[in-house]
Amino acid sequence: MELKREGGIVSDLAPAALKTVLDLVGDASDLTLVFGPDRLVETVLANPQSGLAALAVGWEGLPLQSLFAEESWTKLSQRLEQPDGGPPLELNHSGPVQYDFPVRYVLRRWPGTDRQLMMGRDLRAMAEVQQQLVQAHRAIGRDHEAQRELETRYRVLMEENSFPLLIVSETTGRIVDLNSSAARLLGAPRGDLLNVPLAQEFDGRRRGELIESLARNAMSDAGGPLDLNVRRTSQRVKLSAKMFRAARDRLLLCRIGLSDIAQSQEGDRTLMLQSLFDKGGDAILFLDGNGVIKAANEAFLHLTDSHSQSVVVDRAFSDFLSRGAVDLKVLLDNVKRVGHLRHYRTRLNTDYMGEVSVELSATLFHDRGKPFVAIVARDSVVKDSIVWPTAAGADNEGLRNVMRLVGYSTLREIVDETTEIIEKMCIEAALEMSGNNRAAAAELLSLSRQSLYVKLRKFGILNKEVE
Repeated sequence: MELKREGGIVSDLAPAALKTVLDLVGDASDLTLVFGPDRLVETVLANPQSGLAALAVGWEGLPLQSLFAEESWTKLSQRLEQPDGGPPLELNHSGPVQYDFPVRYVLRRWPGTDRQLMMGRDLRAMAEVQQQLVQAHRAIGRDHEAQRELETRYRVLMEENSFPLLIVSETTGRIVDLNSSAARLLGAPRGDLLNVPLAQEFDGRRRGELIESLARNAMSDAGGPLDLNVRRTSQRVKLSAKMFRAARDRLLLCRIGLSDIAQSQEGDRTLMLQSLFDKGGDAILFLDGNGVIKAANEAFLHLTDSHSQSVVVDRAFSDFLSRGAVDLKVLLDNVKRVGHLRHYRTRLNTDYMGEVSVELSATLFHDRGKPFVAIVARDSVVKDSIVWPTAAGADNEGLRNVMRLVGYSTLREIVDETTEIIEKMCIEAALEMSGNNRAAAAELLSLSRQSLYVKLRKFGILNKEVE
């Protein structure tokens, strides 16, 4: 360790006292800097065990600012303005090429002088550990992303495969995973089948017997598939398996297919359904979960005067509904809530600015985990489109004409031309049209929910429902 002899902060001390001071400062820190009011480094003390002596050569006489990185000097210059030095401060030394390392400094004033001491602890070892932790964290993140990518690929392969697939643990005999096609064939939601004993899903099969038979089938190329009867659907199926190892367990990849008789029956049914779709007199169309048309038959094209499939498929069904998005929302909300909807009366727009009254029936189903809605539309006469409630004086033809404005004019416009009893009848008609769905009824009447509830209480309709 070196100490400036002339004008230094300890130049007036006796040699023994000087040695003691040097030993104390050297033992207390890895690197100590002494500077005066001009912020020029007067003394540099480096602990030989720290390995910093070679990096601090030539620092004496340099401006303090030149020894630190820009952001570190900003922090240090603010701390130098404090009289007590403040808490420890982590700074980065920076130079041309030969050094760049962190040090934790404690700033103290030398009693009775205008000099300050910066006693530092080398943080290179800690920085290396932190760098290793950062690298380890990044590696874990990369591994996690790779794992997620593999899981996504696996799930896509499982779900997009139209063939029913099951993965079964040979040890436990339980279903580890399956795709949507297998869940439909077994007649239950995928979540209800996970971790369920495979033998439980087939009639007359014990767990040990079934798994043993599948294992023999998996290890023998000559073995044929097992003929089984599905417990939930009573369908006859054939089950084959291949064995593999994963997670210290032997797993069976099982493929389920309809038996030859069932395949023949399924094929006949498919042909009949296709014929019904193509040649049926009623309009049939399929919507995705957002109400976009994915398929439509010739009867629907004829009903809407559409010249080809290209102007119908991938088009929003609300484009064909007279009440547009309001009608579609009522339709989808009800069918998704109940699973089906019958006798929904509305009007369809045609391609030549016309309208046709129809009665819709809708059914919700799922294909490969995605919701779809099948709709059957039938022609309907305007005067029969709604079964209107019977009330005193309601047989007047003028009142019937007013009531047919529900959904096509706002309630305010209707009420301006009618009495309170017509207002009540319109609300009752909207509730009946929406299947007693108050939110949908409010949309049909262009009312807020709060306003509808006020009118329900006003006319006693809410009390009737409670009773």
